[in-house]
Amino acid sequence: MFKLTLTILGLLIGVTSFSQVTVTGTVTDKNNVPISGANVIEKGTSNGAITDFDGNYNITVQSNGTLEISYLGFDTKRVAVNGQSSINVTLEEGVGLGEVVLVGSRTAPRSQVDTAVPVDVVSAKELQTTGQVTFDKALQYKIPSFNTVQTPVNDATSLLDPYEIRNMGPSRTLILVNGKRKNLSALLYTQTSPGRGETGADISAIPTDAIKRVEILRDGASAQYGSDAIAGVMNVILKDNDNQGSATLRTGITSEGDGEMVGISVNNGNTIGDDKGFINYTVDFSKVNLANRPGKVDAAGEFGDFFDDEAAVPITLGEVEEFLSRNPDANNINGSPETASSKFLVNGGFDLSDNTELYFNTAYVYKKVNSFANYRTPYWRTITDFPYLADFFPGDNPNNPGGYDGYVPTFEGLLNDYNGTIGIRTSINEWNVDASYTTGGNTQTYRVSDSHNRNVVFSPSVFVDANGNGTVDDGEITEGSQLYRENSARQFDPGGTKFTHNVGNIDISRVLSDKVSIGFGAEFRNEVFEVIEGKLDSYDGGGADSFAGNSPENSGKFNRYNFGGYFSLDYDVTDAFLLSGTVRTENYSDFGNTFVYKFSSRYKLTDNLTVRGSLSTGFRAPTLHQIYTQKAQYSFIPGQGIQVGGLVNNVSTQAQLLGIDELDAETSNNFTIGFGGKLANNFTFTVDYYNIAVKDRIVLGSEITGTEFDDDGNNIGTTPLDDILRDNNLSDVSFFSNAIDTRTSGLDVVISKRNIELGNGKLGLNLSGNYTITNERDGAVKNPQLVEDSGQSVVNATQEALFFTSRPRTKWILGGNYDIGKFAFSLNNTYFGKTTFKQQGLDDNLRTEFIPKIVTDLGINYNVTEKITLALNVNNLLNVLPEWEFKAENAAGSAILADAAATQNQSNLITFNQRYSQMTYDGYHFSQLGTMFNLSLNYQF
Repeated sequence: MFKLTLTILGLLIGVTSFSQVTVTGTVTDKNNVPISGANVIEKGTSNGAITDFDGNYNITVQSNGTLEISYLGFDTKRVAVNGQSSINVTLEEGVGLGEVVLVGSRTAPRSQVDTAVPVDVVSAKELQTTGQVTFDKALQYKIPSFNTVQTPVNDATSLLDPYEIRNMGPSRTLILVNGKRKNLSALLYTQTSPGRGETGADISAIPTDAIKRVEILRDGASAQYGSDAIAGVMNVILKDNDNQGSATLRTGITSEGDGEMVGISVNNGNTIGDDKGFINYTVDFSKVNLANRPGKVDAAGEFGDFFDDEAAVPITLGEVEEFLSRNPDANNINGSPETASSKFLVNGGFDLSDNTELYFNTAYVYKKVNSFANYRTPYWRTITDFPYLADFFPGDNPNNPGGYDGYVPTFEGLLNDYNGTIGIRTSINEWNVDASYTTGGNTQTYRVSDSHNRNVVFSPSVFVDANGNGTVDDGEITEGSQLYRENSARQFDPGGTKFTHNVGNIDISRVLSDKVSIGFGAEFRNEVFEVIEGKLDSYDGGGADSFAGNSPENSGKFNRYNFGGYFSLDYDVTDAFLLSGTVRTENYSDFGNTFVYKFSSRYKLTDNLTVRGSLSTGFRAPTLHQIYTQKAQYSFIPGQGIQVGGLVNNVSTQAQLLGIDELDAETSNNFTIGFGGKLANNFTFTVDYYNIAVKDRIVLGSEITGTEFDDDGNNIGTTPLDDILRDNNLSDVSFFSNAIDTRTSGLDVVISKRNIELGNGKLGLNLSGNYTITNERDGAVKNPQLVEDSGQSVVNATQEALFFTSRPRTKWILGGNYDIGKFAFSLNNTYFGKTTFKQQGLDDNLRTEFIPKIVTDLGINYNVTEKITLALNVNNLLNVLPEWEFKAENAAGSAILADAAATQNQSNLITFNQRYSQMTYDGYHFSQLGTMFNLSLNYQF
């Protein structure tokens, strides 16, 4: 019925149907060497083929159509079919801008140089030459506007690191796999570090060896793709070779002798069904050991934080100094956690007929991470307060019973991520139809060990056995039995989170003439977010020390759906002048309708010089994580150590008492303009300016404390805020809100020169950079009245720094590649510009700045044989480490910095007494691990 309907539609609008012809041929370079993996696409359609190992292709097209042949590093060539059945093509070496890209347009694909918006294309080879273990870290050193770094505090965030394009947070970059939306992670970042309050897809889960190329659209694209595409879109194109494969063995270690890495991956492809289809699969296993980078802890700062003159037996400075003399880093473990992962991915397609293809891909990732909470020193958790700890954690401290010397709670995270798509692409009377179904999910569960529930709970009916399992048995205990503390388990199941989505898409496009092409389509998406309940003792009475579990009232399953549709039109006014426009409307079951649009244009001043620009509106729906997450959160409070705060959601009773509004969608206005060129001697350049204004940006606000305290620090306030804090034994409370409007602007620059003859080899040079002109709040903070009346704000200086200045203001990558004989050399220098923080507890008259640094990476490849390649990568060759310093905001700040003791005190406040001396408690701008040596052996099948 669907096919018949489209056929009738074609007849009604006067479609002229041309006969089809099967075209075969060979694609070679100027030396007549076959090019394997070249794209052969029928212009104006999504109909395409890939050349095989011998450069051969086979494609069925309209007899009056045009073929576009492209391959990375060569200029794109267009050839009219004119009824021919055999077309051989020779590609000229170019500059890599001729690659046909799929992202950025909802009509026909265009070459990268023809798009009206900026698109970066990164090949699999470029990703591999970085030597980085995961896909996200490889992008960090290839794309200047892309940033990611491990958070200082590891627990749940150790499962995946926040990333962002153009310093706008992970929630505002949409991730696609083969053009289809990838599921979000179940994790919501709640630590006070970059990415706070955000969530994103787990791109680190995608095996690098499965990637053919990555297309990064550096422009707003909500009109084309829906929610989240405010900063840009990343489209991961999977390998589709059917007769090539390889196996790679990887190993690595840091210059400190830790962080050992070993991995093995296999990628291979086969034809199926008498060469009517293909299947390409990737299997990747890896293990990375712990890399630890703690600082030397300051005794005076420790004593100031943990001395309590009302304690039965107050600690002494001597006790602190004695422990630190034996354990200068206080046994803290912070750096890069131990990680093991298994990744499986399959990509395939099958020709059902001459003009109909069934396509599919699926992936599954299992990841296990072991990390640690801050070490509980014997003067922090004392045996005076907790006598049973001597039995729980015996040690070798001669000054304590049982040798008790403290303990370190461990955190084990388990991640399961899957996604899959099945669809059909067909052509009906020159209408290109793509119908697909996508599903995906991410589950993260946790386990806390070597800990205890240090709270006293009395209950007549709940008994906790030695394994920490809660049972109901009135006969086993008596009224008023004491639970936990000495009866506590030492291993806890705090639950976790889960996110799934199901997406249906139908996309239809057609080239109406040489000048006009249209596209339209619809999407239905269902999302489910689940907070998985922890076991009783993980949350009861405050829960496990270091990481409290999810209580029943904070757990549950939440869902919503949305339906959207779009219409897109491209008009080639002339061969040089393109106009493009897209409109979209969506309806969400939880917050209603939205309408967005995008207009873009490109004008070729000459055959080699192009100007382009776009104007668009966008939106980002609040994630279900942001709407429904409610939890107790252990966090570092400067001068007070680790305290328990609360995150309340916007649909809770507590939120109503506080006068917190329910979340609404963010909206944006994007403007870009740029120009680029392909000049003589393989020299290319692009320069693009962007300006993004976001209204009602959703943020996880700063911690709001009580309104009045007595001399002992007890909350005696009388507002609903104070009642919530006291009733829940919380030091503070935080929540999400549409609190601010923001504006971000900057420049992206890409310059390259390739195929420079140098001796007997060829040299390629490239320079790319991102410079942030403005990234700031626009207007006043929109505080709830109760918060405003208390003299506090949901966005303080700490939050503003995390949102706007915690990523490098500028980042540049200068690189060179030299191929000679069997050797290939690469040298890349990444300049990380200044980042600025205003850590919680830091004096208002100071700020911290991370000093700009250059990280140098060296790569050496040697082709042992035609099939075997040995590669050595030395990342951070010169062992450059993050380095920060205080800066005075005014004369009062200068006075603090002139006083060594006052300066030391400020440093202790933001590093937990130097535990995090290298990167502070809030974050840093690049890896703290130093030099990393990676060696790999690749065998081509």
